[in-house]
This record gives sequence, C-alpha cells and structure tokens, in this order.
Amino acid sequence: AWLRALDSLSSERMLADVTTLSSPAFNGRQTGTADDASSAKWIADRFLASGLSLASARFDPTSPTAPDLEYATGLMTTVVAVPKIAPDPLLRISTASDSLTQQLGTDYLPILDSPSAEVRGPIVFVGYGIVDATQGIDDYAGIDTTNAIILFLRGKPTHYKGTISHADKVRLARQKGALGYLTATGPVLSSYEARRGVTGEPSAFYGLSPPSEILPGAWISTTLAEEILAAPDHAQPSRLHELQEKLNRSPAIQSVNTGRYGSLDWQTRSEEGVLMNVLAFLPGNDPQKTHEILVIGAHRDHFGRQAGLLFPGADDNASGTAVMVEVARAMAQAGARGKRTVLFVSFSGEEQGLVGSRLYLERPVAPIGSTKAMINIDHAGIGNGRLTIGVTGFEKSVALEAGQTVGLAEKLDLFGFFPGGDHVPFKEAGVSTVTIVSGGIHPNFHRPSDRADTISPDLLQTAARYMLALAWQLANAQ
Repeated sequence: AWLRALDSLSSERMLADVTTLSSPAFNGRQTGTADDASSAKWIADRFLASGLSLASARFDPTSPTAPDLEYATGLMTTVVAVPKIAPDPLLRISTASDSLTQQLGTDYLPILDSPSAEVRGPIVFVGYGIVDATQGIDDYAGIDTTNAIILFLRGKPTHYKGTISHADKVRLARQKGALGYLTATGPVLSSYEARRGVTGEPSAFYGLSPPSEILPGAWISTTLAEEILAAPDHAQPSRLHELQEKLNRSPAIQSVNTGRYGSLDWQTRSEEGVLMNVLAFLPGNDPQKTHEILVIGAHRDHFGRQAGLLFPGADDNASGTAVMVEVARAMAQAGARGKRTVLFVSFSGEEQGLVGSRLYLERPVAPIGSTKAMINIDHAGIGNGRLTIGVTGFEKSVALEAGQTVGLAEKLDLFGFFPGGDHVPFKEAGVSTVTIVSGGIHPNFHRPSDRADTISPDLLQTAARYMLALAWQLANAQ
C-alpha cells in the first residue's frame, strides 16, 4: 500500500497548493489573523477530503474515527498577540552634512513586534551587543549609549561559548539607556549561515522581547551597516569586516561612536487573535502499537502584510505544508496504514517563537511518552536539489535508510540538531526528531520575494518521497 501511495505523489498538486497558500487570498497567513483562520480551515478541509480523521484533545488513537471532538473543526487553539507595522515606516541616517531616507525592504525592515517609534539619536556600534563577565565580554564598556540608537551584529562571535538571543541583546540595550536599535548580519558569515545561504539583506523577524523590555528597532542590510561604519572620507569601506574579524578573534572591545545619527518613525498596533493548529490522524493497524504516535508536522504561518509589504511565505512554509498534506492524502487514499498511528499537525505560531508546537506539547492529544518520533518539514521548495536532514534521538543511519528505500540516499546531507523549528519542543520533551529542509541557498527567506513562482516542483517531489518513506519506516519500526 505504501508503494501505491508513493506512486500517487503529485508535484503538480503540491505546487498548486503552494500557489494557493501563498496567494493574496490568504494574505501571508499571519498567526492569529482571520487569514490564518482561513488557511486552517483550508487545511482541515484537505485532510477530511483525503479521508483522514480530525484529532482532538480527547483523541483516541485506537478508534478509526474521530471521537467526540473538543473542537468541532479539529483545531487546537490559544490566544496570541497580533502585531502589525503600519505602511510607510521611515528610517533616516544622517551626518553633519547630509541626511538620507533608506529604502524599505532593501535597506531595512522594522522588527515586526517593535513598538511604535519616534526616535532620534546618535548611532553607536556595540559589536555583537553582548555582556558576559564569565567570558570577559562587555561590548558596552567605555562607551556611552544613553539616548543612543545602538547597532549590533546578529549572532555571536565564534569564540563565544554561551547562548545569546535577540531579546537578550535588546534587554541589555534598554538597560544601557538606548532609545532604539539597529541590527545587521555581519559580512563574515558563520559556517551554519554560509550553508543556509544567509544574505546581507534584512528579513522579517519577531524580536520576541517581553513587553517590559521592548525597544523600537529595525534589521538593516549589511551594506547599510558598512556605510554607517565607514570613515567619513570612505577611506575604510571594509571597516565593519575588520571590526567583526577582531570581535571573532577575541573579547577585546570594538565598540565605537559612528558619527552618524538615526531616526526611526513608524506606527505599530497590536491586537489579540486566535492561533490555530490543525490535527488529523491515520490510525495504526497493529492493536499492540496503534496507541503509539508518529507526529508529522509543518508550520503554515508566515508574516502576513507588514509595513505595506506582503510576505507570501511560499518556501516558508507553504512548501512544507503542501508536502505534508500530499503525503497525508497519499497514505490515506492508498490505505497505507502502519502499525503506529500517524498524527499530521499543521502548526501556526512558528515564527512567533514556536508557539503552536509548544502549545501541542502542553496539550498533547496522546501522552508524550507514547510519541515515538516527530518529523518536521520546513523550507522544502528552493535549493540545490538536495535535502538537508537534521536528526536527534536516532542514529543517522535511520534517516539514511529511508533515503535508500526510495533511491534518494545520494541526495541527503545528514546533520545533528537544528537550532530552530517546530521539532525543538519535541526534542526538549525527549522525543526523537527528524527535520527535513531543502539544501542550499534560500535567497527569499523571510522576504516579500518568497513567491510561488520561485518554487521547484521537483524539490517538492523529492521531499515528499523522502518524507513518505521515512514515515512508513518509523510507523512500522520495532
């Protein structure tokens, strides 16, 4: 039966689903919006049309049909904040002699949960924006950031052993008296950034700072950061590169007053909305194992319409959603039921800090101890024709075996834990995970250019074949 399912996988159907999900009809699928609710209903309808049963918080995996649904539509819900940046935000960079308004989307994007801004101040560069006495790092030492707009690099220096989040950096900036901030990817990329094809362009992003610690801020391009740090006579156009290399070599302070001034002007409004996960299941056929669960997940949320720009989210993650929906359809219609129950979950809230997957772990439809594995798929539509596979809790040979089954072993690049995505809460709960993403560069990541016309149907087919083989293997493993 699973071979019939494999033969029925359709790249045309998946591409059509990506096109639908990333169309203006769903308006970018921002978590908590009416558009998110519409996309949830669309997914639920697709699951039902394929012959799956909608799951609920009173899910009984031994029953062939959905029992007494807690939610009539098969949804798991929670209330979330829905921040929106109004159209026409402004960022200006000035010197003593000139002032230039930057280009939205090319030079900068406001952080999407940034508060409204009406900020003026000198721009002070503070390295990576880290203070950690245990490792001798204080990027704020000896420099006054009171009433300033600080500029810090994303990520952390290569020698730094600790962890630091964007929210940590914003909290420090606030404590140091800053009025706002700019952040940028440095010109020296880490090996992970290079492998993922990180560019110097600004991307849509939630800062995820608590309300008491939030500051207005924007992600700026590497090019603009270099211009801000260039000497006034442009005698050192690569100054940022030099400063970052020094920061990566040692904890020595590289902070500097840039001699530039910035102004941030925009309006933000935030409402409450309802996040919706959609859950559907294919019951197992082994009475001894049908209570055991294989979770297959993909987030469908993206950023909606922000600052007057539409973020379609075709690769991220209409692509993974389309692959999951197609695998669910193929298995259900071919009668490919494994020993274990397969639970398909369309998560929302991934971009807001994995809210949907963390919600599932708080309210699992079956005990977490009975969840034998979780497969997550994200960014499956653009790349070099290969699949990047992240494995936790399994030997990598398990993931390789599934690729061998469908002739894809030579297209797999196997790694350990990936630091982001809806698999993370499952790993933290002790569940083994496999993450599937298409390999190579994703140039439209979190940008308005992430459209369906950039998606490769061949990549969708490769991802779907691998996911189906892996799902069948894990649903039937001893």
